[in-house]
Amino acid sequence: MAFNSVNRRFVAGLALAGFMLAAAGCQSSDNGILNFGFGKKDPTAPPPPQDPKVLASQLRAYCPKVTLRDGTAFFNTYAKGAAAKPKKKKGDATEEADAAAAAAAQTGPDGAPVDPNRDPAKVIYQASITDVTRDCTHENGQLTMKIAVAGKVVPGPMFAPGTVTMPIRVAVQHGPDVLYSQLHQYQVQVTDPSAATQFVFTDANVVVPEPSATDYQAYAGYDENVPAVTDKSKGKRKKRVAAAATN
Repeated sequence: MAFNSVNRRFVAGLALAGFMLAAAGCQSSDNGILNFGFGKKDPTAPPPPQDPKVLASQLRAYCPKVTLRDGTAFFNTYAKGAAAKPKKKKGDATEEADAAAAAAAQTGPDGAPVDPNRDPAKVIYQASITDVTRDCTHENGQLTMKIAVAGKVVPGPMFAPGTVTMPIRVAVQHGPDVLYSQLHQYQVQVTDPSAATQFVFTDANVVVPEPSATDYQAYAGYDENVPAVTDKSKGKRKKRVAAAATN
């Protein structure tokens, strides 16, 4: 009888262990629906989001990329005016009007009207930017950049030895905010009519606040949209002379 009692307990223990293993098997195959910590995770579940913060080491190594805006890689210098023409006699107003109309209707090889101030046949020099680079240092809460522009000046049809002045602008933006913008009148001496003259321009004084993210953008290129500077003192002198004449 004692043997039968022990045997029943042993069988009952095996049955209980089998039930627990079966329950665990059910939980491990539920694809995470009934996962209590010891089942498999859903392989199709998306990974946890990454920390969007930028590490301090990444910011110390960050140097904004320099790019060229559209239309700022080339700069042409044109000859001013044309050769002097003999004066016409009075009464040639019709001929003058016809000549003016013909000049206004002049077209280029592509059929488009030619701007008399930008006639390709009157190019003295054609300058172009071929490469841009930069170097950065981080110190005292500021980012200092050294931006270099490499290019060449090619003699045009109206070439004459001399100095070409190129308006080169360097700028740094943070979104719509302009952190730095400087226009440089860079001069290059051109003497050889048969070869291009290489040049390298450097702006080593680009200083902007230390960035909190890698979202600065630097630009370098030609900028011809410079407002004309008028000498206001001449106007004042004219007014003083006129006032003195009336007294």
